[in-house]
Amino acid sequence: MNQSGWQLGESTAAGYERHLVPGIFAPWAERLIALTPPRPGERVLDVACGTGIVARTAARRMEDRGQIVGVDLNEEMLQVARAVSGEIRPHIEWRQGAAGELPFPDESFDLLYCQQGLQFFPNWDAALKDMNRLLAPGGRLALAVWRTIDYNPGFAAFVAALEKHAGPETALIMRSPFAVLPQDDLRQMVSRAGLTDVRMRIAVGSARFDSAGDLIDREEQSSPLAGPLGDLDAATREALRTDLEERLEPWTDDDGVILPLQSHFITARR
Repeated sequence: MNQSGWQLGESTAAGYERHLVPGIFAPWAERLIALTPPRPGERVLDVACGTGIVARTAARRMEDRGQIVGVDLNEEMLQVARAVSGEIRPHIEWRQGAAGELPFPDESFDLLYCQQGLQFFPNWDAALKDMNRLLAPGGRLALAVWRTIDYNPGFAAFVAALEKHAGPETALIMRSPFAVLPQDDLRQMVSRAGLTDVRMRIAVGSARFDSAGDLIDREEQSSPLAGPLGDLDAATREALRTDLEERLEPWTDDDGVILPLQSHFITARR
C-alpha cells in the first residue's frame, strides 16, 4: 500500500479530521512536537500533513511567530486543512506535493515533521534524502512511524477480522500503516539520507473507541476502508462486528474499547 493507495475523497478526508484526529493523531502530534519543539521564528514544514494537525499544533507552540507550511499529496486533505485552520491559523501555508520531490528550494526549513507518513511513501530512501535537502544546516527532523502490527495487537485483531469477513485486500488496507521496518533498519535508512545524531524512541499510547462497531464505523468514514466496508452486505457486516467484538475482548471495559498503540519516534539533524 503506497502513497496513492491512501488517498481520500472529500467526505472521507472530512471524516478523518472528525473521527481520527481527536482520538489518535492530535495526542500523538503533541508528543512528537514536545520531543522536538519548534522555536518562534523558525521555518517549519509538516510533511504528509493530512488535515494539518501537526502544523496547527506547531503554530500554537510558536505563538504564530514563524513560517509554517503543510504539504500533502492529497488535495482533499488539504482542503480540509485550509477550512479547519482558516480562521484560527490563517498564516499556515498549504501546498500539494509528493514525497521525494517536494516543491521547495534547498535549505528552505529549520524543522521538518512527518507524522505517520513515511510508511506510505513509494520510496522511503528518496523521501528522506529529499527531507534532508530541504533542511538548513543544523536543521532538525522529527518522524513518527507506527511500530509493526505485532506491537499493535488491537489493530492486528482488526486486520484478522477483516481478512476473514472482507478478504485479504481489505485487510491489507488496515495493515499498511503498520508495515514498517525494524528499529535498526529505520535508523540506518535515516543515516543513509545524510542525517546525523539519529535517535530512536519507542512511544506507547492508546486509542479509545465506544465499541467494536464504533471502530468499524470510524474507519469506514475516515480511511480507504470506506469503499470495501460500504460494499459489505448487512449479514457480513454484522458477522464482522461480532467477530471483532470477541477479538477485542482483552481491551474492552465498561467505557468501551481501548486499543494499545506503539510508535517509533525518530529525531535527527542535518
